[in-house]
This record gives sequence, C-alpha cells and structure tokens, in this order.
Amino acid sequence: MDVHPTAPVPPPGCPAHGAGGRVPLHGPEFAADPQAYYSYLRHFGPTAPVELAPGVEATLVTDYATALQLLQDSGSFRKDARRWRDLKDGRISPDNPVVPVLAYRPNCMFSDGAEHLRLRQAVTDSMARIDTRRLTRSTEQVSDYLLSQFGSRGSADLLGDYAKQLPLFVFNELFGCPADIGDRVVFGITGMFDGVNAEKAVEVLFGAVGELVALKRATPGEDVTSWLMQHQARLTDEEMVHQLALLLVAGNEPLRNLIGNTLHRILTHDAYAHKGGLIDEAIDDTLWENPPMQNLAPHYPASDMEFAGEKLQAGDLVLVSFAAANTGPALTAARQSGSNRAHLAWSAGPHACPSKDPARQITVTAIENLLNRLPDVELAVPEDSLTWRPGPFNRGLATLPARFTPVDSGRRPDPQTRPDAPTAPRQAQAGPQRERTGKWSQFLNWLTR
Repeated sequence: MDVHPTAPVPPPGCPAHGAGGRVPLHGPEFAADPQAYYSYLRHFGPTAPVELAPGVEATLVTDYATALQLLQDSGSFRKDARRWRDLKDGRISPDNPVVPVLAYRPNCMFSDGAEHLRLRQAVTDSMARIDTRRLTRSTEQVSDYLLSQFGSRGSADLLGDYAKQLPLFVFNELFGCPADIGDRVVFGITGMFDGVNAEKAVEVLFGAVGELVALKRATPGEDVTSWLMQHQARLTDEEMVHQLALLLVAGNEPLRNLIGNTLHRILTHDAYAHKGGLIDEAIDDTLWENPPMQNLAPHYPASDMEFAGEKLQAGDLVLVSFAAANTGPALTAARQSGSNRAHLAWSAGPHACPSKDPARQITVTAIENLLNRLPDVELAVPEDSLTWRPGPFNRGLATLPARFTPVDSGRRPDPQTRPDAPTAPRQAQAGPQRERTGKWSQFLNWLTR
C-alpha cells in the first residue's frame, strides 16, 4: 500500500494558490524567511513555478544536481535575454522592477557561444592580473578610512557605514577611477540598488564609465580598465563600457551582501568565537546557507524540451536558486565529508563568477581589519528585529546596527611610505585642485592629505 506524504503547507503569507499557482518570491514575507519558501518549493520536485514580481513568471531550479546540469548545458540553454519570450511578446512591461536585472545587455553575462568566449576571456584574463598584495593593501586602506568615519562614535550601521561602501571604493581603485568619475560611479551604483531614481542612476553610471574608457584610451594605467582595453580580444568602446558596468554592478551587490551576511553570522553565532579560522569558516558557512545572491543565473531553453520532468517552451525564463540548492537535504553529507566549498554561491559552468577569488580576498580583509580594530563589536539590537531587503535575487540586510568601545579614528596610511599606494589618488592630484565633496573624492583627500 502506498503511503502518501502529508500535503506541504505554504509558508506564512504565501498566496500559493494565487498568480496561477505560482509561489511569489517578492514581498516582506519571502525576505523574512526564504528558507520556508524553499522547503515548500521542494515539494514540486527539482523545479518549481514561481513569480519574481507581479506578472513575471519563471521556473526555479531548487535541486543541486539539477542546477549543475542546467548551468553546464550551454547547448540546451542559452543566456541571451533577447530570447525571453514574455518580455519579447510584451507580456511584461519594460518598467517592471526585475527587468533591469534580467534584460539583455551586450556583455559576457548575456552572450553565448564564440561571443561569450571572447568577452569572458577578456574579463577573466584582466581580473587575473590583479596583484593580491595590492588588493589587500587597498582594501585595508578603504577599511581604515571607513572606520575613521565612525570608530570614535562607538556605534555604527555595519551595512550602510561599511559593507555597502567598501566594495565601491575598492573597485574604483582597481579600475583606476579618478575623483570626479569615481564619485559618479558611487552615485550611480548606490542609486540603482537603493531604488532612488534608478533610471537617472543608470544614466549617470554609464556616462561615468564611458568617460573612464575615453580617459584610459588616452592615458592607460596599471588597472583593470586598461588591461581589459589592451586585451587581444580588442574590445570596442561600447563593449568596454558594458563589460566594465557589469563588473562594477554585478561585483558590488554580491560583495556588499557577502560582507554584511558574514558579519551578521559572526555577530549572531557564538560558536565562531571559539574556533580557529574564524573568518574563513564564517564565509564558507554564509556562502552555503545565506548566499549573497540567492536566485539568479537566468537561462532560456533553445527549443521546446522536457527538463527535470517539466515541459519547458523555448524562451521560458529559468532561474537557479543557489540558496535552495545549497541547503537541500542531499547536501548535508557533502558538507560533512569535507567538501566545504562545493556550494553554488558563485554559480558554476561557463558563466560562473569570474572574480570569486578577489571577492573572497576583499571579504576576508574587510572583516579581519574591522574585527582587529573593533574586537568587542556586538549587535546593538535583538537579532529578530533585523530586516532583510525584499526582492527575488539578492539576500542582504537593510541595516546591521552594532556597538563597540570607541576607538581612535586618526589611524591612516602614510602615502609617502607606501610606493604601491592606489593609482587613482595620483591621477586626482595631477589636475587642477578644486573642492570635491563626493564620497570617492573624500576618501582620496583623506588618503593623500
């Protein structure tokens, strides 16, 4: 006699029978407890019907093995978002909030075949030229600057005051941004993710990156922008702008969340205080259980097909849930056997994150420097009062209030004794001196005063 399992109960606030039976991955209920949703979605099988925003339907892969199959099958599935049937046929409005993340742009994330290989190789080779010692030193300098802004107060929002700003500043240095361009990059990316006049923010960002490309064509330096420009792929100016924008935008949001989520884990789990390898272990556990991008990797079937027992039509939107795949019951044994970095937080296959090593190094350095400077830092509010930012893609806190013993904020590097100081300050000094008030300019002023 067959034994039928108890029917799964939708998580609180989940209108599971609305939206054509699709489970919504938006709203405060999902943000507050996504794992409850993933547990429910697993009852559909390896894939599940979801709604990313009102009117935006997708198939979500929640099983680890099925996710790997999808991510490694570039023959059956394509990345070019111009294949997205619902958007192409007008069933989704261009101003839908998820469209800016998913819509096609001429970069390596949305390309296939030979074009993807050409663009991807240029990005991978350029990122590989980053000197690890320079990256550590740059991250420490940015960390010192940010700590100098709030260290004497004895309290801070470790998201807004630290994790949110640090990646922007480090990337500005890596990409060789002078003061005025760097200020606009910070403004553009911040506006895009905070939803403050996002259309204007995108315009400002792309304008700034375009000026950076023109500047580096005339005066190349030792930075990622110049290396990308000099690559044998011979990228056009338009291709340069779109690859740089991808690296800046797609690099900052996950890195902000990874730093914030790892700090959250350290501050809310006492066990880390009694183990060696504190930061590395906390990062690995965060990447497994609370990855910075929980659902993404958009793919589109090249033709009508059956996948994991589901019928898909050409141009259907299919996403991978890194968070659900990483936390599935079958993964428990893999983690216990020592495969602690076999998670999918960086994706996998030909479109896996090209900058995971620099991202991890920045995260380790940023957290290590903060904990060294603020050894008694602790959460300033009850953990259950923290709010997670809504949205189907990212996984990040809105704020992370902390308190600590106030520290001297005067510590800063001496540029006269650091021959490998960032190149951007030297560029900023070359032009006429004028008062600048942007965030990147303020850092450069602090670094060189």
